[in-house]
Amino acid sequence: MKPVSLGPPYRRDALRRLAGTEFDVLVVGGGIVGAGAALDATSRGLSVALVEARDWASGTSSRSSKLVHGGLRYLEQRDFGLVREALRERALLLTRLAPHLVRPVPFLYPLRHRLWERCYVGAGVTLYDTMGGSRVMPRHRQLSRGAALREAPALRRDALVGAVQYYDAQVDDARYTMMVARTAAHYGACVATRTEVTGFLREGERVTGAAVLDTETGVEIPVRARRVVNATGVWTDGAGRMAQTRTPFSVRASKGVHLLVRRDRIPLNTGLICRTGKSVLFVIPWGRHWIIGTTDTPWEDGPDGPVAAPGDVGYLLDEVNALLRTPLTLDDVEGVYAGLRPLLSGETDDTTRLSREHTVAEPVPGLVVVTGGKFTTYRVMAQDAVDAAAGGLEEAVPPSATARLPILGAVGFEVLWNERRHLAEGSGLHVARVEHLLKRYGSCIPELLALIAQDPSLGEPLPGAPDYLCAEAVYAATHEGALTLEDVLARRLRVSMEERDGGLAAARHVAGLIGPVLGWDAADRTAELDRYVRYVQAERGEDAPAAGDPAALATPA
Repeated sequence: MKPVSLGPPYRRDALRRLAGTEFDVLVVGGGIVGAGAALDATSRGLSVALVEARDWASGTSSRSSKLVHGGLRYLEQRDFGLVREALRERALLLTRLAPHLVRPVPFLYPLRHRLWERCYVGAGVTLYDTMGGSRVMPRHRQLSRGAALREAPALRRDALVGAVQYYDAQVDDARYTMMVARTAAHYGACVATRTEVTGFLREGERVTGAAVLDTETGVEIPVRARRVVNATGVWTDGAGRMAQTRTPFSVRASKGVHLLVRRDRIPLNTGLICRTGKSVLFVIPWGRHWIIGTTDTPWEDGPDGPVAAPGDVGYLLDEVNALLRTPLTLDDVEGVYAGLRPLLSGETDDTTRLSREHTVAEPVPGLVVVTGGKFTTYRVMAQDAVDAAAGGLEEAVPPSATARLPILGAVGFEVLWNERRHLAEGSGLHVARVEHLLKRYGSCIPELLALIAQDPSLGEPLPGAPDYLCAEAVYAATHEGALTLEDVLARRLRVSMEERDGGLAAARHVAGLIGPVLGWDAADRTAELDRYVRYVQAERGEDAPAAGDPAALATPA
């Protein structure tokens, strides 16, 4: 069966299905948990709709630390069950579900005390290996100071007496979320972005669906469903108010800020992790950059548009500079992003513990709410939510199948990876470009190469964002459901956070590439460019220029 394309014809059909079908399950929220719930439900044979007010992963699920990990620090809290569960999920993602999107990364944990800390950390990492890491990852190793500095020459000699090196895994969070949603559509789910829930439909006390606004056209659609799953993360409390109900928990947002700096500014052969007074500091490889994070501070200003304050940036620079021989400055920071974690805040429960776990509740008949948790354990969260929803259906529903269900692009990935040199010869691309595409699209790569075969100019690097090919921008619109410049440059490609200008230099060219696919005229294109300028300015906490200001874009018309 050919993978489903989420391009414009699919969206038109999806909107008609939303209006004309009563679904078994309607999932609200297109983050990783909502996408996972849609896939879980449809793989059990249920009819499923998934609606998202903005874009796949446009909230928390595109702004994480990009890690798939067990949570080494949770061992210190003796939360062994959570760590074991996360390590099991990490192994599934690496070996079965998404080997094209999830890959191992080594991390160095600098030690500052000669004996007790080495024993303490070593025991923790040994347990980490034993609980699941050693089955799919290399085991940890103890390093002397000299060996650690050979792995991490950027570190000050007096910043460590030795180190422990262990492995975790990494993922492009936004891309993974979109691929889960696309996999759900592949198996029959009706999925649509820019579809905002404005209220819930009810029959007496029971929730029987939702009023959904197509924000592209302004048309409101009543979507009927036997069960509704609310997977809106930091927007959970707002959705509860919309349903005129109070859940047995509330969600408190915590802001996490990350910086991007060029790889050559921090000479390392490994990622880094160390504890700080307030959180955990990561230095994570990401293409031509390092991601430095994260903060963990309360956010009270509502779930929309978190931004990094100067103090957040200064804190991260201070913490990483305490380790580095050559300190970083503000000029080294090429990108910044901020996201919100949905932390559980119960009335009597220990919120420190709850914030690392997830919960599922049914506050009113017909409405299931799932929130909390972490990216790595999204599949378990989705399974628990669908289990709860299925319990309200009259007929028996099969158990979850997602532990055995590869994400789109996984099947055949290893074969194509082994054939990457032949793919390069046949396409005219450099083998490094083919490897880049395989790590992003897996066995869907023939669709990209077909676009390039039809128009060889699409095989050229994208002006203003040369890490990506022009074909990738087009594919985002034709196959991956991107409807705006922001969708393409912020989430299908990660240009907005990777380029110092936020992707402004690439925006005009991308608009020219995707405009014909999306039916834009000259006025639409100008409006899209204006909106993207405002998005970049808002992400940076800056005032936007006047509408239509040509100086806002780095490339001429």
